[in-house]
Amino acid sequence: MSYVLGIDGGGSKTVCVLMSDQREILGRGEAGSSNYQSVGIEAAKKSIESVINKAIINTDNLQIDAICLGLAGVGRSRDIEVVEKIIKDIPIICNIKPENIIISHDALIALVGGIGNDVGIVVAAGTGSIVFGRNHQGETKRVGGWGYILGDEGGGYKIAVAGMQAVLKAYDGRAISTSLVEDFQNYLDLNNIEELVEVVYRRGWGVKEIAALAPIVDNAAVLGDQVANKIFDDAVEELVKATVTVIDGIFVKGDFLEVVTTGSVWKSKCKMWERFVSCINRDFSEVKVVFPRFEAVYGAGLLGLKCLGEE
Repeated sequence: MSYVLGIDGGGSKTVCVLMSDQREILGRGEAGSSNYQSVGIEAAKKSIESVINKAIINTDNLQIDAICLGLAGVGRSRDIEVVEKIIKDIPIICNIKPENIIISHDALIALVGGIGNDVGIVVAAGTGSIVFGRNHQGETKRVGGWGYILGDEGGGYKIAVAGMQAVLKAYDGRAISTSLVEDFQNYLDLNNIEELVEVVYRRGWGVKEIAALAPIVDNAAVLGDQVANKIFDDAVEELVKATVTVIDGIFVKGDFLEVVTTGSVWKSKCKMWERFVSCINRDFSEVKVVFPRFEAVYGAGLLGLKCLGEE
């Protein structure tokens, strides 16, 4: 019997599972963020070590044969080098053969967990967004994932910002009226919409706090607000463009292909997922868009098994 550890390290929390070669989950642990770029190296190491210890706490000194760490903020070779230094002193990892230690970005494990194997495309749209694909030849392509300033089109942050911009344009008289003016004012308990400036600029709100306002735009779209629906149409268009770019880049048109959608934005009430599927299938009837079959951390475990030849 072989055993592996799979780790999903995100911006808000880190999850680890202990998996057998029968794909059975034997242990699980959770802790805070392990994105070293946002929380620092020591905090990232603490989270990784903590989730490993929690995942193996009820086992009797099992030999761990492999580990896969899928971490947010690990998109370049330099990032992998940093993570290698972070984990080199963690006791459990020290006993694993170097060739059985996989460090990747979180989009890869989301793909593997979402589809159940490592061929296909993941379209992740939460606070931010990224599209990542891998074909049968092992070729990969990433589109987006450039952060809230440079990218993240289709993510919750950009949807919320577009909603607030539309509100102020309508208030100025530069754009058509929208129910979002009243919606934002009521939700944030503002005396007038001009106080939106104070909320955004002076309360120390970050990306997550602003992204949490996206449901306001979603609710307005459900009720038929033209401006809100245009914002979601634009979000869908950006995610479709990114997905098509990946399809054209590494896949053969006409071949069956699965695209898994992950992230909170796909749970919107205004049928954003259905809009996306319709746009994709209009030009790619062979593409099947699905919701995740398993969580990302399960995908990390599967990748750990794969490096042992036991996936």
